[in-house]
Amino acid sequence: MTPLTAGEIMVAEAARQIRDGEKVFVGMRLPLIAFVVAKRTHAPNAIGLFELGMVRDEPAPELLYTMGDPPNVRGATWSARTVDIMGLLARGEVDAGFIGGAEMDRHGDLNTTAIGPDRAHPAVQLPGSGGAADIASLAKRLIVIMPHDKRRLRERVDFVTTPGHGSTPGWRARVGLRGGGPDVLITTLGVFRFPEGRAVLASYHPGASVERVRAETGWELEVVPDVHETETPSEAVLTIVRGYDRDGFWTRRAE
Repeated sequence: MTPLTAGEIMVAEAARQIRDGEKVFVGMRLPLIAFVVAKRTHAPNAIGLFELGMVRDEPAPELLYTMGDPPNVRGATWSARTVDIMGLLARGEVDAGFIGGAEMDRHGDLNTTAIGPDRAHPAVQLPGSGGAADIASLAKRLIVIMPHDKRRLRERVDFVTTPGHGSTPGWRARVGLRGGGPDVLITTLGVFRFPEGRAVLASYHPGASVERVRAETGWELEVVPDVHETETPSEAVLTIVRGYDRDGFWTRRAE
């Protein structure tokens, strides 16, 4: 069998986060394929929401490269507008949301705005929030997917584009954020949970280790007592992933 890629492991883990019957803000890249896997395995009644305005109770029949690709529009349950999808968030109807980021800190704050201490003249200008801050603020829980290295997983991000749990207990409730905040962080090396509002390593992917994760993490690593190797995707799951993303367009890329 073709060796597993980090992307395939991440897709399988992301699919496990989707529960049957949930409304899920899917997004692009790996979460898109995770939605396909979940629908075809353990979550046949999950509903996929796309920021552009699409709602689907069945995945698009072909791999998507943008949210507006014709296969995503054709056969949609609801072809609406971005404001309509954001309205579902505002009403508290979205169970889970997938997002990524350029930087993340141990409390789940994400940066997609600018890198560098000088806000007026940043070293790197990033595209900004899009709908990420809305999803993180209002979805019942947040699932983050990112590459893993010290430049990205930092003690403190340079700019908080998307709020996490804050640095003190109860911060989200005090500032009026109704959503549950980051629940899972899936990286190219492992899976983190946020049991007390800060990232704790729950599993490391096949081929990685706690030591490697520690070396590539920019904060002092915390590990759950029963840390273990991430579950390897089953043959059935790999068949779905590789059948949908036939050329590995998304799953063979770490970024």
